[in-house]
Amino acid sequence: MAIEINGTATEAAPRPGQCLRTFLREQGNFGVKKGCDGGDCGACTVHVDGTPVHSCIYPAVRAEGHSVTTIEGLSNGEELHPVQEQFLENQGFQCGFCTAGMMMTAATFDEEQKANLPRNLKGNLCRCTGYRSIADAVCGSHGHDDGDAASRAGAGAKGSGQLGDNVPAPAGRAVVTGTARYTLDVPAEQLPGLLHLKLLRSPHAHARIVSIDTTAALQIPGVVAVFTHEDAPDRLFSTAQHELYTDDPDDTRVLDNVVRFIGQRVAAVVGESLGAAEAGARAIKVEYELLDAVFSPQDALLPGAPAIHGEKDGETARISRPQNNVVAEVHSELGNVEAGFAAADFIHENTYQTQRVQHVAMETHCSIAWVEPSENPGEDRLMVRSSSQVPFLVRRTLARVFDLPEDRIRVVAGRVGGGFGGKQEVLTEDLVAMAALKLRRPVQVEFTRTEQFTATTTRHPFTIKVKAGTSSDGHLTAMKVDVVTNTGAYGNHAPGVMFHGCGESLAVYKCANKKVDAQAVYTNTVPAGAFRGYGLSQMIFAIESAMDELAVGIGMDPLDFRLKNMVRPGDDMLSTNPEPEEDVFYGSYGLDQCVALVRDALERGGQRYRDAGLDDLGPEWVTGVGSALSMIDTVPPRGHFAHTRLRLLPDGTFDAAVGTAEFGNGTTTVHAQLAATALSTSASNVAVRQSDTDLVEHDTGAFGSAGTVVAGQATLLAAQELAVRIRAVAAAFAGVSEAECLLEDGAVRCGERVLALAEVHDAARQQGMELAAEGRWGGTPRSVAFNVHGFRVAVNTGTGELRILQSVQAADAGVVVNPRQCRGQVEGGIAQALGVALYEEVRVNDAGKVTTDILRQYHIPSFADVPRSEVYFAKTNDQMGPLGAKSMSESPFNPVAPALANAIRNATGVRFAALPIARDKIYLALKDAAASAPTQLTRI
Repeated sequence: MAIEINGTATEAAPRPGQCLRTFLREQGNFGVKKGCDGGDCGACTVHVDGTPVHSCIYPAVRAEGHSVTTIEGLSNGEELHPVQEQFLENQGFQCGFCTAGMMMTAATFDEEQKANLPRNLKGNLCRCTGYRSIADAVCGSHGHDDGDAASRAGAGAKGSGQLGDNVPAPAGRAVVTGTARYTLDVPAEQLPGLLHLKLLRSPHAHARIVSIDTTAALQIPGVVAVFTHEDAPDRLFSTAQHELYTDDPDDTRVLDNVVRFIGQRVAAVVGESLGAAEAGARAIKVEYELLDAVFSPQDALLPGAPAIHGEKDGETARISRPQNNVVAEVHSELGNVEAGFAAADFIHENTYQTQRVQHVAMETHCSIAWVEPSENPGEDRLMVRSSSQVPFLVRRTLARVFDLPEDRIRVVAGRVGGGFGGKQEVLTEDLVAMAALKLRRPVQVEFTRTEQFTATTTRHPFTIKVKAGTSSDGHLTAMKVDVVTNTGAYGNHAPGVMFHGCGESLAVYKCANKKVDAQAVYTNTVPAGAFRGYGLSQMIFAIESAMDELAVGIGMDPLDFRLKNMVRPGDDMLSTNPEPEEDVFYGSYGLDQCVALVRDALERGGQRYRDAGLDDLGPEWVTGVGSALSMIDTVPPRGHFAHTRLRLLPDGTFDAAVGTAEFGNGTTTVHAQLAATALSTSASNVAVRQSDTDLVEHDTGAFGSAGTVVAGQATLLAAQELAVRIRAVAAAFAGVSEAECLLEDGAVRCGERVLALAEVHDAARQQGMELAAEGRWGGTPRSVAFNVHGFRVAVNTGTGELRILQSVQAADAGVVVNPRQCRGQVEGGIAQALGVALYEEVRVNDAGKVTTDILRQYHIPSFADVPRSEVYFAKTNDQMGPLGAKSMSESPFNPVAPALANAIRNATGVRFAALPIARDKIYLALKDAAASAPTQLTRI
């Protein structure tokens, strides 16, 4: 019996054991996504006879004789299904990878089910949005159009399609109809002869490969090739991607003869099918010589510990002390710390710990490579399609590793299904490039969710010893931190994360005496890498916890203590250097506004609870409030570059070519709005092409919150120059001065005459001129952005249950380009940070093996876990950012965990110094506290 797909019977028959997800994708239904292949995330949801099912665990053979509807079939031709309309209107997505599955589930809801979304959306996960916009979309409300964010941002005219308007995402319709193309959404006919690559990975934490026998693997039908360290380039590099590749140690090979963590690549098998490649990987026989391993950074620093990269030359590889497992380190003292502590009336000292966390982008790491032949010998081009935040840096790395000129490599990123820093790496592209160059056929690799957990990267775990002192009137006298970070088996991002973490977390406070000792340390565990906040969130957890303890110790309100000590315009921002960063300035300052906004919101929330009679939940419940602040430089240091090409098209619309990738960060919309503002048109008249190394000269990439303030600045400069050129052509054509010419939407007003832009384009063409302009920006000078978060919580002292009664964040984002989109970034950052604060942890056992290797073992926030947060924007106008804007994608994450820990401390009197603060930890800590000091807990 045939399977009916979207109303049409298919002649194809599923293979034995094939799941419905892969069958549907083979029939061209690319809106059906893979997020887990375990029935955990819901990205693959389709309807079978009108009932939503997770197609990744639904046998395809069971669909024979039944009707299957995918997202592509949900609409009626051009007429969208109501749920698609609502997701489009409320922008219930960011990266959009989970959106098709979310809509397929919600499309079946009746009113009763809509009234209980925490239960009925529990099978669909989103990593980007924080769920508020999804709730608004499912219920058909308009929560993102409440006007508050827009008014506080100093937004422009509603509906102008320019600065300050809630311009919808340009790819919105494609996202909600399942036609947006992510990395692997390529029809088979476009890549004839596509091969699949699978990896054999190390079962040992530290071993030398003695021999690899590939004989049996090569005899398996469908196996085309097996690659080992003997076939791979011998060049060392770093998987981390930065504008300066020298920022990271060269400690990695494509395939190595030494494995340093469980899950490291050992061999790559290429097959005609995924099944053949997997069978080939299982058939390889490897003989290992086991080496001593070390799993904690504290043990790795001990004399005699195994030197994980001890054979490398530290100066050449840029490793601080390879024999001692130290990748990078910083030691500094400003002022006299001991004198500062001697002058203190109260000193807080504690050790804080943050855990490994996985990015859990819904689209796993994946890429395709092929060789595009040329008629000229030696001019074939390597083509790579990758889920990457940094396509231009990927091209540079592949050129270095494979000794190719950069112009013979083209890297394209389609729409990327989430990043959070995890795709600021080369983890798949080198493998498919190696295979494609040798086999001259297209090769694809797609990581499983288990590979994401065990073999990509995590957030760096930090151990932070803090000692801080204050005078009785609330002035900081000394701050001292001793920091050890665990970079895992490789040093990708280790120096940058350590240095950045020890930067703005300390610089936000005025204190004459500061001392920092920090080391990034190798261990035989899964590598760490770039993660949202880039070290700041770990350090801010410790510093902001300490600030609360100092305030409590002298009997001062914690927000008043922060107001007294936080930097203000004119103050030097100092952390490890005696002089401030030469290119970092107060482009605008809204930290004081953010503190006031959060304080006012918490006071209003407390009054609401009192008025409703909810301030007393019962004898076992205690309540408390807590807050934390954060500061972040708006651009990474030492250069971050972008290039934009903008041109007027014959129909009077504009084409913008940019380098930055779109993965839910909203930069595509920002480019269109900035260009539209400068050109006096609407964002809908600006088509953005992006993330293709053939489009523009260079773009450092979408990381470090640089999408708006760097790439957006380049686009704004190009648009401003193009506006000048359009006016010049129009003036000459109309016979008036340029001063008399003003751009209007779709036209130029030249005195009394109005010229359509199409006429201006034609006039320029007749003169042999193209109306186009370019913009470039190098990421300097830089400004600072601020975030303050506050919580009101209730804790059950008998069970450890935690309830978040109120969540509020205030952000200084400068002039907010798109209030709805920016608020979505804040809400998404809060949701991700709550998971990190409360339950997310990549656990590694005593043998160095990751044990939380599927989603049902690693709890990311679901709909029911995330409270609706109040979001406010300070009213500032930044001198450095494009049209006054600042960055706001990483920073909302940073103050959340310490604010929550401070609220719990305020409620219970117990300081939780290690993340995550899980319910069982709360229960046990309260039990221990009651046993050691049975005092009456106070409700505040």
